[in-house]
Parts: sequence; structure tokens; C-alpha cells
Amino acid sequence: MIRVAALFGLAGLALATGLLVWQGFGAVLAAFAAAGFGIVWASLFHIVPMALNARAWQVLMPLRLRPDTLFFLRAVWLREAVNGLLPVARIGGEIASARLLIERGSRPPLAVASLVVDMTLALASQFCFAMLGLALLARVGGGSTLQQQIGLGLLAALPILAALALVQRFGFFALLATIVRGVFGDRFQGLVGGAAPLDRAVRRLYRRRRAILACFAWQFVAWVVGAGEIALALEFLGAPRSLADAVMIEALIQVLSSAAFVVPAALGVQEGGFLVLGGLIGLTPDVALALALMRRARDVVIFVPALAWWQLSLGRRLLRRPGPDPSAPAAR
Repeated sequence: MIRVAALFGLAGLALATGLLVWQGFGAVLAAFAAAGFGIVWASLFHIVPMALNARAWQVLMPLRLRPDTLFFLRAVWLREAVNGLLPVARIGGEIASARLLIERGSRPPLAVASLVVDMTLALASQFCFAMLGLALLARVGGGSTLQQQIGLGLLAALPILAALALVQRFGFFALLATIVRGVFGDRFQGLVGGAAPLDRAVRRLYRRRRAILACFAWQFVAWVVGAGEIALALEFLGAPRSLADAVMIEALIQVLSSAAFVVPAALGVQEGGFLVLGGLIGLTPDVALALALMRRARDVVIFVPALAWWQLSLGRRLLRRPGPDPSAPAAR
């Protein structure tokens, strides 16, 4: 899996580099540098949608068992950093954040079930956000071919979403255990203790309908608010556009990035998306690619510290782990 992801990553990097060279590397860098310290401010804005997603995950947990919002913000921060920067096909972040929740004291089936339900609702809320982006694409006069392709992709995703919901609602994790074990090995069994406890925990969470609706609402608001990062970046690049344009770009870039989950950090795909969508709202190619570079800068500013913190935490845990007792008799 890692080898395949690395190959896709290299292909994506080649595509991104080719786009920069094709549009004029110097012109793109000049447009990017013109944003100055605004690159950092636009990047830091990403903390706002992360906090909203943290609250969305938190409300799924029963009140007496849930950690505070700051803990969930750290978990979401780590999840996005691992999925965004490492070749893990957008799955490794979920495992890392689930372990964080378990180490905090949550029961493993409940911790993983809350993450599974949170991920499912995230897909559903992203689908609604993508439909909003598609409507805004029609508003700016996007090409009919592009609209049809995105619309067909979203329609194709509907059966997948429905199947995922049915799997969780009626407890089919036991049927999927073999597939999951093939991907994660014994880590799945060690993490949740088997499929049956996870089935029960997921069904209990889905019975809390007010919490499900609240989680969905918080996530949808987080998607929409995340467009503020695009709006700020365009302001700092000296090419301000309406909030509707920013929402359209954010929604469809997220669709493209999710569709390209096998490509680490959606390299190349994301840059191509910014180039096409930016052109639809009148951005010059150098500014559109500078906007893509600001998204990459966001990943460095926000996510690299998360990975550093995670590795330091793992290192401290290993150092605290007791070694073998030298006075103990040797095993025969």
C-alpha cells in the first residue's frame, strides 16, 4: 500500500511541477510572495473549521464519557495532519486519533465507533457541501462538461454512502472484518477487540438521534466556514472574490482531493483543480497556482507541527516504558 501511494505521490509531484513550469514558475512564485505574511494568517484560519469538526466529534460521545473540546481539537489536528501529509490513503489519521482517544481513557469500541460514525457523517455533510459548490459552479457559468462530470461523480457516491450507512446501522462489521484485517492486520482486533463490540457501540450511537443531527450540522458549518481560508488567501494575493466564489472553490477542491485519496496530499490533482476553478472566476493562471501554493503552505504551517508533536509524544512514551529487569532470571 505504501509503495503504491509513493508511486502515485511521485506522479502527482511531477504533474504539479509540470503545471508550475508550464504557467511560468517565476510568475507563480512572484504572485505567491506578494501575499507576504498573509500566507501565515490565511493558514492559521484553518484552526476555526478544525475546532468546529472537533465539536462535531465531541457531541457524538455520551456526555459523561466525553473529553473536553480541546482534546478533540488535538485529535482532529493529528488526524488531518497524518491524512494530509503521510502516504496512508486518508486512513492512518483515523487510527492515530482513535488511539489518542483510547489512551485518554475511552473504551476502545466506543472510541472507534464514534470515529466511524463521525467519518460517515463527514462524508454525508461533504456531499451536501459539494452539491452547494456544484450549484455555485452553475452560477458562475462553469462549463457544462465540468458540471456533468462532477454531478455524475456525486451521483455515483450516493450508493456508496447508503451502503456505508446500512453496514453500520444493521451491524455488518463482522462481514467486513476479513477485509479490514487484510488492510490493517491484527491492529484492528487489538484496537477494538473484534467486530461485535464495534457493531454494538455503533448502533448505540446511531440511536442518539439528536447527537447525530448535531454532529452533521457542526460538520456542515465547518465545511462552509473553511471557505474563509480561500477568501482570505485571495485577499492577500490581491485578487479578492466573493464569498460565494470562495465556497465554490473550497467545495469542489475538497471533492477532487477526496476522489484522489490514493495520491498523497492530492499532489497535482489539487493544483490542477485550482487552475481550472480559478479560471472560471477570472483568476489568472499564476494567481490560481499561487492560491494552490498557499494551500500547500497551510499544510506546512498547521500540519507539520502536529506530526512533530505526535512523534515527540510517541518518543516520550517509549522512553517511559520499563525495560527488562536485569536481576530477573534468564528464561531457559
